[in-house]
Amino acid sequence: MARLLGKGQVRDLLLGLALLISGGALVVYPAQAMEAARGGLQLCANVIIPSLFPFFVLSSLMVELGFAQYLGRALEPVMRPLFRVSGPCASAVALGFIGGYPVGARTAIQLYEKGLCTRTEAQRLLAFCNNSGPAFILGVVGAGVFSSSRAGLLLYLVHALASLCVGLIFRFYGGRGGDGETARRRVRIQTERFSLAFTRAVKGAFSSTLNICAFVVFFTVVIRMLFVTGLLTLAAEAVSGLLGVERRWIEYLLTGLVEISSGVTTLSGTQALTGRMSMAAFMLGWAGVSVHCQVLSFLGDSGLSARTYVAGKLLHGTLSAAGMWLLARALLPGEEVSACLAEQVETLAELDLQSALAASVVCAWLVWLAVFCVSLVMVRKNSGKGRRRIV
Repeated sequence: MARLLGKGQVRDLLLGLALLISGGALVVYPAQAMEAARGGLQLCANVIIPSLFPFFVLSSLMVELGFAQYLGRALEPVMRPLFRVSGPCASAVALGFIGGYPVGARTAIQLYEKGLCTRTEAQRLLAFCNNSGPAFILGVVGAGVFSSSRAGLLLYLVHALASLCVGLIFRFYGGRGGDGETARRRVRIQTERFSLAFTRAVKGAFSSTLNICAFVVFFTVVIRMLFVTGLLTLAAEAVSGLLGVERRWIEYLLTGLVEISSGVTTLSGTQALTGRMSMAAFMLGWAGVSVHCQVLSFLGDSGLSARTYVAGKLLHGTLSAAGMWLLARALLPGEEVSACLAEQVETLAELDLQSALAASVVCAWLVWLAVFCVSLVMVRKNSGKGRRRIV
């Protein structure tokens, strides 16, 4: 069967059949498709563009103006022992934690294309630097889905710790290859003029944001078509019969595997809190096929492989789900949502999702500015020590 599917003609036939079914679904269910597209565009306007575009501009300016290299000088003693990557990679890790998908991956690719890290280091970096930002987890998942700031904070902490664990595991990727290359190479700090770097960063950020919005709208329509045609329900029933798991949990999982925003939204219900939070943790770690396509579009002709990235995201999701399950059982032992979160319902009832998201974005920017200021202080101290040694 595998040999048969590997043949080009059969593969093209299956692809053509899938396209034919998709076109038929759009013709039969035009209202649902248009409604899903409008929902995807609304998501882009309210969440994607405001939260990602500024971080795209900031990440490009950091690389173009040489701040990543200055930051690398200060954080090289931390990044090299822990993750076996060069110091400038710290900018991708920091932006990946506070900027959201796919800011970290885009920054890692830019560092590799600028020669600030080797191919092996870039592969290690891609495995753990593309993470969800606090704006999405605290605002959308915590306040919006679980109606709890405590749940959002717990999910973000588990998400961040699991990402760091993936980075520690992937430090062994590639053996010792690349370390000697980095040690022998001394990259001189090169900067662009601010006017040129700024205009280039804004143009690139706008193009990247539109690229992401296109994938978000497309996969939002795909999810809706899978639901209205019943294909997702049929697949969930087949999988639940094989695994002996309730069909609704399989539907949640399949939705989150494709598109994370739609996946986490399905988790707002009255099912067991531990199971829903563990499922949300897995979705946040895996990120969804939609995010993976966004990262693949950035990889382009860079020469970097997507295998390490996909393996890292799968491991991230697994570790996040396991960690969330253990913590939820310890901190929230077997109670329903109404009992566990009763103390926070009144305070969050009047807080709309837009306000929560705006507050989370502001917090993310404040955290980033604090990290940036601390890095500048460290660079100045190191520069002062170097001058005193020379004298």
